Amino acid sequence: MNHEMCKKLVNEDDKVLSSCFRMPYYPLAVKRSYGSIVEDIDGNSFIDLFSSASSLNAGHCHPKVVEAIIEQSKKFTHYSPVYSYNEPLVELANKLCDITPGNYKKRVAFGLSGSDANDGMIKLARYYTGRSKIVSFIQAYHGSTYGSMSLSAISLNMRRKIGPMLPDIYHIPYPDCYRCKFGQKEDTCSLECLKQFETAMEYYIPAEEIAAVIIEPVAGDAGLVVPPKKYMEGLYEICKANGILFVSEEVQQGLGRTGKWFGIEHFGIEPDIVIIAKSLASGLPLSAIVGREEIMQSWQAPVHAFTTAGNPVCCSAAVATLKVIEEENLIEHTREMGEYVKERLNLIKDKYTLIGDVRGLGLSIGVDLVKDRVTKERNKEAASKICYRCWEKGLILAFFANNVLRIQPPLIIKKEELDTAIDIIEGAISDFLAGDIPDEILRIAKGW
Repeated sequence: MNHEMCKKLVNEDDKVLSSCFRMPYYPLAVKRSYGSIVEDIDGNSFIDLFSSASSLNAGHCHPKVVEAIIEQSKKFTHYSPVYSYNEPLVELANKLCDITPGNYKKRVAFGLSGSDANDGMIKLARYYTGRSKIVSFIQAYHGSTYGSMSLSAISLNMRRKIGPMLPDIYHIPYPDCYRCKFGQKEDTCSLECLKQFETAMEYYIPAEEIAAVIIEPVAGDAGLVVPPKKYMEGLYEICKANGILFVSEEVQQGLGRTGKWFGIEHFGIEPDIVIIAKSLASGLPLSAIVGREEIMQSWQAPVHAFTTAGNPVCCSAAVATLKVIEEENLIEHTREMGEYVKERLNLIKDKYTLIGDVRGLGLSIGVDLVKDRVTKERNKEAASKICYRCWEKGLILAFFANNVLRIQPPLIIKKEELDTAIDIIEGAISDFLAGDIPDEILRIAKGW
């Protein structure tokens, strides 16, 4: 593949764009995209296993989403919902109330990104409960606004030289059965990780001062870690017993990604609040907080008001996106393809000790690369080089947690495309183990 124009654009970008948000894996400069395919400005085509950080569940430029955007743009592009009303906003809110879990009356508050939705959750939980403390998880990523950054505990670079963070936010261990910090096995453990929370409440976080616990049903940026059902049930019981709001953060895992509308549904839990963004409007800027009516009606304007939130073009795109997921039966397709992908990856795992674990729900799958299966030491060099080689071979693949290959394609991806993608991944693993991927790419493949 020729990448000269891409590299030229990257050089121009480096001269004018701030370094604050660039975490590249390779010099990919997108020209157009469709379905599960991305084309760069050099004319190269790639199968996409990244979905723009899981923000394109309905695929690239789905005709029905594009049509909805065009038709709404012809009518009017915006008039702030802070001061006016529009039909796409109401239609979308009704639909979100229908699909989010919970057999109770709900309401919606819109924003622009997962970051501001998580920020809003802090305000909402404190407003409703009259309590100040919020509990999040170690290795959680919730966004880059001050509030969402305070909830996050994934990167020191998010916290250096910009503190202090918001007060009264605490972090506890996320249940990671592959790398259990307590040396236990999932089928025999006594939930020592949950006892850490109970101990914290006993000694330094009074339960009656906790407004909410916010948890991802699958810890995305921690490496697609799936918690055991008994942990989630135990955490939910603690929250219910102590009047603590249970918040499911579905920014990355929601809207069909895990083979259900929302990841929390795998655990049979009805959250008090659900946070939605990324794929909601097929990549257009839109987020939503959906919660119990009595919670959502407790705060008053303008505590969470944004001039461009609930933009009618974005809302129209979101309505179309949800219809595509339903009409094309993408949730069932995601379940089937997810199981198929895991089967194929586990066959590769049997061949290469580089792969320590394959895990995930639906088409949210992590491939954990290790230096040693016993120590489970993370292998960032392998992740960097394998993703770069995949890009060279026509596959967009990313990693996070320093070593976990992130497989989150558009949910419309075809089985044949997945087969090709997995073949490329296996070939890249073979190249890495043979020492055929040069060290110089490590200067480029920074990753997350």
